[in-house]
Amino acid sequence: MKKVFFTFLAFAGMFFASDKASAQFKVGVFDIDAMVTAMPGYRAVDSLLNIYQNDSLGAEYQVYVSEYKRLDSTIKADSAAGKPKAIIDYNRQKLQENYIYLVNWRDIAQQKLSQKKGVLAQHLYQQVQEAYLKVLEAKKYVIVLKPGAYEYGPRYDNIFISVAKELKLQGLPQEYLMLGADPDAPAQGQAPAGGGTKPSAAPKKP
Repeated sequence: MKKVFFTFLAFAGMFFASDKASAQFKVGVFDIDAMVTAMPGYRAVDSLLNIYQNDSLGAEYQVYVSEYKRLDSTIKADSAAGKPKAIIDYNRQKLQENYIYLVNWRDIAQQKLSQKKGVLAQHLYQQVQEAYLKVLEAKKYVIVLKPGAYEYGPRYDNIFISVAKELKLQGLPQEYLMLGADPDAPAQGQAPAGGGTKPSAAPKKP
């Protein structure tokens, strides 16, 4: 599927070679999650997420580790004492469930962290989404891809710059400025993979 999509972009790049056609077939690069992390208010969210990860998630992990050790010791003791098989099998089942949870803890913790981020940064997501939708409506993009998903084709615009302007941000991280051409700069044809034309009218970095 990925190969077919890149082939389509390459074909589109040849088909829309003229400036007029390229203007009609507009491709942009953007990521809402990444833009939220560039917002000034995200620093407070990031601090709270670090506390949540170290304290709440760290404590939860230790609870499961302790329970695993307790169940393992209980099974060994019950087996040695000749306890009924039903009791031993029940604890073995609980031990297996606990083990699976620990094995998958990294993914579970990441999911919990993402959910917490969504709650803490909800107001930032709303601001970014509103600005993003305004930019899409104003500039009429046909395709919007996440950074790193573009291989070849027509010039692609760095929508981060337009959204930052809409949000009246004072600046963007340097790595965001290198993700494509400034949407307000004159078109210069096709764009290769790995970046675009360095923005010439990006918000100044504080």
